[in-house]
Amino acid sequence: MGDAEWRRIAGLRVVVSWPEGHPGPPPGVVVTPRARIAGTLGVLLILSGLLAVGVVLLSQIHAPQPSAAAAGTTSASRLGPRLRRSPPVSVQIPAIGVDSALLHLGVNRNGTMRVPSITTASGRAAWFKYSATPGQIGVSVIEGHVDSYQGPAVFFRLGALRPGDRVDVRLADGVTAIFRVTGVREYLKSRYPARTIYGSTRRAALRLITCGGSFDYATRHYQSSTVVFASLTSSRRPGQARAHR
Repeated sequence: MGDAEWRRIAGLRVVVSWPEGHPGPPPGVVVTPRARIAGTLGVLLILSGLLAVGVVLLSQIHAPQPSAAAAGTTSASRLGPRLRRSPPVSVQIPAIGVDSALLHLGVNRNGTMRVPSITTASGRAAWFKYSATPGQIGVSVIEGHVDSYQGPAVFFRLGALRPGDRVDVRLADGVTAIFRVTGVREYLKSRYPARTIYGSTRRAALRLITCGGSFDYATRHYQSSTVVFASLTSSRRPGQARAHR
């Protein structure tokens, strides 16, 4: 390739390959100062755009993922207390700053569990109304979004919980059910262990559930679920001093 076929744009050497027999650009094209300035500005705009994209990607905040050390167990080792049936009103998780009133949701037409609206209720958790009430013998299920179109949602930091952390659920009768986390695990949705999570138990158990793992940009869904396992350890009556243990 002759020197006439090598071109420079904004001081950068550009090599253009043309198919054999196809006419290339006319030889001896003179690049004016104005064209050189325009080329420089174009390159700078492209570079600044790439830099902006890089900054956005690097600045994204990712939800904490459960660590292997937090896996713990999916149930307590011995029987514990129980409470009479009373629908939950709110949930507080001091370790991750959660304090949310609870929606009561059922199932969708296809039989799947309903979740709070991601556009209007991403900041609120929901109790699955066909599960046990918190403190009853059986599994009580509370779910919430990890994030929304605006940013972190109510259960954004759920994966940061550790065994021993406290979960307080206030009930309609005024009693506060006090649970302790026994384990925090992440499951692929394609291998979701429904029996382990929702199966029968002889204890008053609680499950906190949100999305986790990698985000699939093609389906617009997370590929995993973060599940917190907790068991009832005590309760607080109206007017009783708050426990700090």
